[in-house]
Amino acid sequence: MDLIYWKAIILGIVEGLTEFLPISSTGHLILMGDLLGFNDERGKVFEIVIQFAAILAVCWEYRAKLGSVFQGLANKEEVAQRFVVNLAIAFMPLAILGLAFGKAIKAHLFAPIPVALAFIIGGFIILWAEKRQHVETVGSVDDMHWKDALKMGFAQALALIPGTSRSGSTIIGGLFFGLSRKAATEFSFFLAIPTLTAATIYEVYKHRELFHAQDSGLFLVGSIASFVSAFIAVRGLLRYISRHDFTVFAWYRIAFGLIVLATWYSGAVNWTVD
Repeated sequence: MDLIYWKAIILGIVEGLTEFLPISSTGHLILMGDLLGFNDERGKVFEIVIQFAAILAVCWEYRAKLGSVFQGLANKEEVAQRFVVNLAIAFMPLAILGLAFGKAIKAHLFAPIPVALAFIIGGFIILWAEKRQHVETVGSVDDMHWKDALKMGFAQALALIPGTSRSGSTIIGGLFFGLSRKAATEFSFFLAIPTLTAATIYEVYKHRELFHAQDSGLFLVGSIASFVSAFIAVRGLLRYISRHDFTVFAWYRIAFGLIVLATWYSGAVNWTVD
């Protein structure tokens, strides 16, 4: 197998494992792509494709819930309608702010050193969130009010900063806003579907001239790796949060960020700095 396919498998696994954990898939892909030398325009297009594969893993895991929502919409059930409205409300802050500031953020922050700093800062925020008293006012996603969804939407918008973590900002934000761990985690998963689908469609259109038929095999291999690893990560995280908090992810973020900074400062790894 050509080396480029091994790179595709590695990046697919990294995307799938990190997309729904509070450790930043974008940050990991920027770092790993830089390390593997797969951070050119072709690599950016590849990341778009494998991200969509991770979304499909969530859709498959929650196919029963999504099916019941569609059926509920057809029957004009209030719970299903509120669920969809909440997703739409939560989606809007990131969409609006992303269109307004996305280009500037990519120009200045999509590099290993800013990502490492965001990893460390995000880790300390998680530790702070876990130390404070957590008062639950929302037990499940079906109990959420539109105001809860809007708060989650603004929390998700923090993920425009690479290394912050979309899932991390929504899950930890949910804990601050009174959601149970399960409700915050599941709403983060559901919110990923419209958010990442819209981002994928936008990026595919924007970079449509970079898609070539000869890359289809590369995309397929990476997508399979992303789908399988994302499916494992989603199920694993749901089991994990039933008995544990998110402290381990905080220490991982801090340690990983410090390693990147240390290897950059010492010159052990020639990280891209701009």
